[in-house]
Amino acid sequence: MQLTLWTYEGPPHIGAMRIATAMQGLHYVLHAPQGDTYADLLFTMIERRSARPPVTYTTFQARDLGGDTAELFKTAAADAFARFQPQAMIVGASCTAELIQDDPGGLAKALALPIPVIALELPSYQKKENWGASETFYQVVRGLAQPRRETEVNPRSCNILGPTALGFRHRDDLAEIVKLLEAMGLTVNVVAPLDATPDDIRRIPEAAFNVVLYPEVAEVAGRWLERNFRQPMTTVIPIGVSATREFIAQVAKLAGLDPQSALAAGESRLPWYSRSVDSTYLTGKRVFIFGDATHALAAARIAKEELGFEVVGLGTYSREFARPVREAAAKLGLEALITDDYLEVEAKVAELQPELVLGTQMERHIAKKLGFPCAVISAPVHVQDFPARYSPQMGFEGANVIFDSWVHPLMMGLEEHLLHMFRNDFEFNDKAAASHLGHGASKPTTPGANAAPAAGGWAPEAERELQKVPFFVRGKARRNTERFAAERGIPLITIETLYDAKAHYSR
Repeated sequence: MQLTLWTYEGPPHIGAMRIATAMQGLHYVLHAPQGDTYADLLFTMIERRSARPPVTYTTFQARDLGGDTAELFKTAAADAFARFQPQAMIVGASCTAELIQDDPGGLAKALALPIPVIALELPSYQKKENWGASETFYQVVRGLAQPRRETEVNPRSCNILGPTALGFRHRDDLAEIVKLLEAMGLTVNVVAPLDATPDDIRRIPEAAFNVVLYPEVAEVAGRWLERNFRQPMTTVIPIGVSATREFIAQVAKLAGLDPQSALAAGESRLPWYSRSVDSTYLTGKRVFIFGDATHALAAARIAKEELGFEVVGLGTYSREFARPVREAAAKLGLEALITDDYLEVEAKVAELQPELVLGTQMERHIAKKLGFPCAVISAPVHVQDFPARYSPQMGFEGANVIFDSWVHPLMMGLEEHLLHMFRNDFEFNDKAAASHLGHGASKPTTPGANAAPAAGGWAPEAERELQKVPFFVRGKARRNTERFAAERGIPLITIETLYDAKAHYSR
């Protein structure tokens, strides 16, 4: 177990909490020491939910370890049932409580509660949050789904599986996809786990097929339903214009519908914007992408095929989905970065010097530190990525949102260039932080006249001259000049070297 300042995923019991918090009528009894209730803050302060998660903690203390902690769990479970009267209950242990091996499942079974009780085995020292969410949802579906009666199956119906609490834009993605499916003439049977009850889970087999929006959460359950109830599942994630069109075609095939009306009705401004006059500014921008596998893969496709960016780095912290990310990276001529260590990600970003970073809130901090524009595309996220406004990532409207959130940080570079040009005007403050990097960002300092040669073989006067190059092409100018000097064996880059390189690459 690695101690770290930041982490992309919490322990697996946080994933289980995401399922319990998303659902109605399901209660989670968590065997955990005093202090593990910090997890409530993720939902009440980060996601800004109006109610605390439906979780009861045993909250044993150090002095309890010499007594009967198993009895503490049984009491907590019985009290939770009496107080909350849930339709079903899940039970498990946090990473600390796992060490004392009290067997919450067996203890809860011994209580003989008059509701389904689902025991979770979540190995905290081998697995993490997304795996915990996936395993919990799978166990809930497996434990509650009723036998399928073919006569009750509506061939034009589907379930939507995957959206959870604390998910990146899940609320708005769901609204967008429900609207799209209903426009195609389909009936949404059950949405789970978000806002579903245990009774809804029992009705999942009544639909003809499943729409899996977030494989990290719902793919395992979807595969189980496919094997046991002959319910096929979608495999295309509708993020981006091209993927949304492929999603419509796949859904239409599963439902036996003609996709042309839905395809014709699909409107997004992204394709027009990316072909407009601004496209000359967007084309070839070097972008680094990192996040959960679903959003990282979608972002790489949009960046390459729909916006004309050059993807220079692609990676994920989702080790369970490392293979498809590696395959996507190989098609781009890259080696995927598979890691859950943010310091490795920071080192890679510093090495690649991209013009745009697409990532999680960790990459936002990294980009701010290194002075690069950034847009958040994936969990983990902070409170600002749970907006009050409608801001989906999926569907045709999601493509519009993506265009705005990715391109605006780049366009702000133009503003910074103008601020630099007019820095001596009384209306501007030369010490102001760059607005596109967020509030409180520190501005890169210019080496003083008597400073030592900059790292990388730059003379101070050449470094100062480089700062006069517009922000949005400065990184490219630096790379070209360093390559020019390396090819000619020039150990120290001077102003003359800078302008010689400019003349060379302008031919």
